[in-house]
Amino acid sequence: MASIAEIAGNAAALAQQAAILEAPPEPARVMANAIRALTIDAVEAAKSGHPGMPMGMADVATVLWTKYLKYDAADAKWADRDRFVLSAGHGSMLLYSLLHLTGHAGMELDVLKRFRQLHSPAAGHPEYHEHPAIEMTTGPLGQGLATAVGMAIAERLLAAKFGKSLVDHRTWVVAGDGCLMEGISHEAGALAGHLRLSKLTVLWDDNSISIDGKTDLAVSDDPLKRFSSYGWAVRRIDGHDFGEIQSALAFAAKSSRPTMIACKTIIGFGAPSKAGTSGSHGSALGGAEAEAAKRALGWEHLPFTVPEAVATPWRAAGSRGVAARRAWLKRLAKHPQKAEFERVTAGRLPEGWREAMRALKDNFVEQKPKLATRQASQKALEVLVPAIPELVGGSADLTGSNLTLVKAMGGVAPDNFAGRYIYYGVREHGMAAAMNGISLHGGLIPYGGTFFVFTDYMRPAIRLAALMGVRVIHVLTHDSIGLGEDGPTHQPIEHLASLRAMPNVLVLRPADAIETAECWELALRNVSGPSLLVLSRQAVPTLLDSANGNHCARGAYVLAEADGPRAATLIATGTEVAIAMAARAALVKEGIAVAVVSAPSFELFAQQDASYQSEVLGGAPRIGIEAASGFGWERWLGSGGIFIGMGGFGASAPAEALYEHFGITEAAVVAAVRRFL
Repeated sequence: MASIAEIAGNAAALAQQAAILEAPPEPARVMANAIRALTIDAVEAAKSGHPGMPMGMADVATVLWTKYLKYDAADAKWADRDRFVLSAGHGSMLLYSLLHLTGHAGMELDVLKRFRQLHSPAAGHPEYHEHPAIEMTTGPLGQGLATAVGMAIAERLLAAKFGKSLVDHRTWVVAGDGCLMEGISHEAGALAGHLRLSKLTVLWDDNSISIDGKTDLAVSDDPLKRFSSYGWAVRRIDGHDFGEIQSALAFAAKSSRPTMIACKTIIGFGAPSKAGTSGSHGSALGGAEAEAAKRALGWEHLPFTVPEAVATPWRAAGSRGVAARRAWLKRLAKHPQKAEFERVTAGRLPEGWREAMRALKDNFVEQKPKLATRQASQKALEVLVPAIPELVGGSADLTGSNLTLVKAMGGVAPDNFAGRYIYYGVREHGMAAAMNGISLHGGLIPYGGTFFVFTDYMRPAIRLAALMGVRVIHVLTHDSIGLGEDGPTHQPIEHLASLRAMPNVLVLRPADAIETAECWELALRNVSGPSLLVLSRQAVPTLLDSANGNHCARGAYVLAEADGPRAATLIATGTEVAIAMAARAALVKEGIAVAVVSAPSFELFAQQDASYQSEVLGGAPRIGIEAASGFGWERWLGSGGIFIGMGGFGASAPAEALYEHFGITEAAVVAAVRRFL
């Protein structure tokens, strides 16, 4: 039941709506009503959806897409197009209607008629890859806004490298009240303000309605004041006044700071009784209300019909950017960095980086260093950063611990986008989302560091990266109880299992310096999803004695075969591989033959054929060793296997004492093998 406040608000909204609709319709209003009508028809056909936001923001979107957004419907992937992100992804029919009306191939009426149906490009929320003009998957509120910050960062970085003649575009975001309630809006907004991302504009659908009712049930802050404190330029407008909308967008285009425009709108604009209420937010209007809404809007046409008088100016808007794109293509053809620009925007790695990594691995074989894998990662970066100029690094205020900075990278700052290292501050979620945006933009490969335990803060963005299949690399150090004295708040236990459970995430936990270099190679070659490099604080010996090929590429391999028939197979990851090797050496002295398998990636090993898996795992009893939860190990250990690891949270003590206390030791492994015998 609606609250008294919502009823009163509805009455005011309906009165304002009536005044607008009584006036002679402007041409822009008629164009906007095409969005509203298509939204109503698609949601009614699907019998589900979110009509309210598209109906409310149709006027703002019409001005943006017909006068300000730089795009060419004939080439949705034009590198210098403006990016449009629908952070309020539930209002997906706003985007689908715009794509259809502006003439984007692949969003015809037949697609809209199948809104929210299986295999339809017009999914319930916008999904990346379903249509080339959908810049990203949105739906989890706030993610679009935060990812757009990354897109805006990428534009500035590439403009600094290639110049404005090739890179000079804006990022526009439509965000809702919910996006601004989410905590990530703070992280992203503060970062964007600090970096003065002047080509970023957020259009806030300020309709004061949430699912539960009026937003004042839960919030009383002023987002404009909040974003102003971050360093944004802000403006409040009537989202149904075309003059105010145009003035605000012109203001944003000239601003030297990121801009937030609060567009005061009526959710469900046009609906005779549900406008201005939560009733128009997340469900179909219903037959009678839908028909009455279209009549109120003056839309006397059959469902899914756009008259030629309305369709023609919309198609003209879709081709408005043709001349700009052709001029850009001519500039590209003459640009001295044409080949490099095309290489990085295509996502192709440069020549020579593999040879540089091979030299590093050869050095590791020769020197046999005892390093923490985070230190080995830094050495890999010292090779990769000069060899791959599109690598852009960063850390969430843990640079000295993650070891993610390479000398001469240069820090990104408001007055220096020639740098290649981003100081994200203590904003793990915002960092992960911005990295997604940098990758989605194209032309750059982002990596970012934090402690592994703080993936708890990053999961929504990691999951979106996996869902979209974008190349981002997370450098996650301090990977276990091995971090020691900082204690259980900082010691990851369940994190490996939970991230291995997430589809399309490549989890890599290397055992030594050579495996770390190999895992960096795998991460760079993984173009279809996020890669997680899970690295240690404590030092481990070099275990591999060969730099040939990539041992980690198949997920698991026999590091040391048994000297005779296997009495057991020891399977370990990361720092625990050294424990397994020490146990093997002790067992050899007793005449007990065991093999050691290093398993840096469960995901890659699961992709191998059964014969390879059988060859590696063998038929002897299996013992798994990992300083983490044993959840998920059953697949590799079988019903009779033994897991040596963590059964609960850690504690605060030196690493050596913790391994002894929790029984993750050479002696524990030896005892487990003896039990089998």
